[in-house]
Amino acid sequence: MRKLIVILIGGLTLVVACTFDALEFTIDRELEQLIGDRSKYILPRSNELDKIPQSISNPLTEEKVELGKFLFFETAFGVEPSQHSHLHAFSCGTCHVPAAGFRPGTFQGVADGGYGFGKKGERRIKYPTYTDDEVDAQGNRPLSVLNVAFVNVSMWNGSFGSDAENEGTEDMWGVLDPATELNNLRIGTFEQQNIDGLEVHRINYSKHLVEQFGYKEMFDAAFPDVPEEERYSRLTASFALSAYIRALTTTEAPFQKWLRGNENAMSEQQKKGALLFFGKLGCVDCHNQPNLGSNTFHALGVKDLWERGALKTSVNDLRTLGRGGFTGREEDMFKFRAPQLYNLADSGPYFHGSSKETLEEVIDYFNNGVAENDRVPEEQLSYYLRPLGMTNQEKEDLLAFIRDGLRDPNLQRFVPNELRSGLCFPNNDPLSRDDMGCN
Repeated sequence: MRKLIVILIGGLTLVVACTFDALEFTIDRELEQLIGDRSKYILPRSNELDKIPQSISNPLTEEKVELGKFLFFETAFGVEPSQHSHLHAFSCGTCHVPAAGFRPGTFQGVADGGYGFGKKGERRIKYPTYTDDEVDAQGNRPLSVLNVAFVNVSMWNGSFGSDAENEGTEDMWGVLDPATELNNLRIGTFEQQNIDGLEVHRINYSKHLVEQFGYKEMFDAAFPDVPEEERYSRLTASFALSAYIRALTTTEAPFQKWLRGNENAMSEQQKKGALLFFGKLGCVDCHNQPNLGSNTFHALGVKDLWERGALKTSVNDLRTLGRGGFTGREEDMFKFRAPQLYNLADSGPYFHGSSKETLEEVIDYFNNGVAENDRVPEEQLSYYLRPLGMTNQEKEDLLAFIRDGLRDPNLQRFVPNELRSGLCFPNNDPLSRDDMGCN
C-alpha cells in the first residue's frame, strides 16, 4: 500500500511539473516566435563601446564616457545663472534624475531658477525671486536620456540631427528654431544638441574653471588631440556628455536578460504582457528599435504642457506643434517622436505635455483611443490611436511588462560617488542640499 501511495504521489508530481514546464515552454516559445531574432532588441552593455551607435566625429572612448559622467552631474559649471545666488546650483542631472529614470521627478524640468529636490526631483519649484522670463524651464516634458544611442534625430520634434529623418529638412535649419542651425555642423545628433543645451541651460567651461574644480587631467585624457586652447570648452564638453549618454543602456532590465537567454528573468505575467506588446496590441509598430522607441512621429492628441500651468510656455509655443514646429510642414503638425520605454515606472507624468500621471492612465488612453486635445485635427491623428478593446487582465499584464519587465533596477551604476569639485549634486541650492542630506 505504501509503495502504491509513493508511486501515485510521484506520478502526480511528474504531471504537475510537466504541466508547468509546458506552460513556460509555450509562453517563451510563443514570445520568441513573435519577436523573431532576439538580437535586434538586445542593447549593448555600457562598456561595449564598439557596439554602441555613435558619431564618426566623436568616437566613444572610456575617457570621454568617464568625463561625461562627471560633467553631467557637476554643479560647478552652472556659472551663467540669471541671478548670482544660483551660481554653481544646477547641472544636467537637475532635469534628468537617475532615480526618476533620467527624467524630471515632476511634470516640468526647471534648472536655473528652480530650487528644492525631494527624493528624486519631485519638489523642484521656481525660486521666488526669479521672474517667469528668467527661469530656465522646458516647454515639453524632458525626455529620458536612457538608450538614446538609437535615436537618429533628438528632441520630441526631432529637430537636432543632420541625417536620417532630417535629410531634406535643410531649408528649415535655423528658420523656426535658430538653434537647429547647428545641424550644419554635421558633428552628430547629440553633439549638436548638447552644444546648444549647455548654452540654453547656462552651463559653461574654461581652462580656469576646469583647473579650479579638478577636471583638467580628465579633459586632457579625453581630448589629447584637441589643441589646448580649444580643449576646455562647450564643444569638448558636449562631446564628453554625448559619449556618456550614449553609454546609458538599460541592460539589467528583466526583458534584456530574457533576450540574452535567461528565460526565468521575467515573470509569467510580464511575458503575457510582452505577448500583447509584440502581438495583439501592435505596440511594436511604433516602438520597434532596440530601445523600444523609434524615429517615427505620431499625433496622439494629448494635451500640452502649458495646460498644466507650466512656466515659460503657452498655447503659441512652437513646441506644442511637435514635428511641425520644426519643419513647418502641415503634415507634420502635432506629431511627436515615439520615445523609448525603459524605466518609465521610475517617475511620471507621461507624454510631451505631462498629461497623464500614471502608466495605468497611459494604457487606458491608448485602450480608449480617443484624442483629448481639441487643437489636433482629426485627420492628423495617428492610425494607431484607436480603441484596442483590452480586458482588465490584459491591461494588468501589459502594465507588468512595461512597469517591471522593462525596468533596469541599477541605474545608480551610472552616477559618480562624488564630484571632483566636492559640491552637492545634481543640485546645489540650499533647499536641495537639505532635501538630499548633503553638507
